Amino acid sequence: MRALVGLWRWRHNPLRRKTDLVEAWVALAALLLIAVAAPVTGTVVGGLAREALLQSVREQREARHAISATVVEKVSRPPVDPDPETSSARDRHSRVLADWTAPDGTARSGTVVAALESPDPGDRFRIWTDEHGQVVGRPLDGATAATHAALAGFGAAAAVVGIVEGARRIVVWRMVRRRHDRWDQAWDKAGPDWGRTGTGS
Repeated sequence: MRALVGLWRWRHNPLRRKTDLVEAWVALAALLLIAVAAPVTGTVVGGLAREALLQSVREQREARHAISATVVEKVSRPPVDPDPETSSARDRHSRVLADWTAPDGTARSGTVVAALESPDPGDRFRIWTDEHGQVVGRPLDGATAATHAALAGFGAAAAVVGIVEGARRIVVWRMVRRRHDRWDQAWDKAGPDWGRTGTGS
């Protein structure tokens, strides 16, 4: 808006310098770029990220399986960190030695993290494994993928805004520096006689 006001104000002003008009045009161009390029970039990047993440969701759902595991015994772990800023959600889970059957039918066992507060031998809980029974992370869900895609789009749009505004500021800064250099040159020409009577100034 300031760019439009600036252009209108400097249109026929006799005190207008060329740099004033250029500065107003640069501001208008930056405003138009931000208004058009930022939403388009955010939409495109968000859409591409969403497609890639949804493809990953599909692949993970095909490759990962929810398996029921049985607690054999609880495994001792380091004491819980009492500092709430450094403790994690993992402190609310238990490390246990467990047995499970892989999707290919083979028997497996190992130390895993169980979402049980006080596990006892024989307790059952769910883990995620690959085709061979190796423990893997829970597959990404669609809602999380959509959230990550939206954040990617928003981040891309914000990056465009930052780049355009940064470029505008650099251009204006260089113009102001050039203007100050010209003022310094004009002041040097006036020299020490500036304002003295009879010097023709």
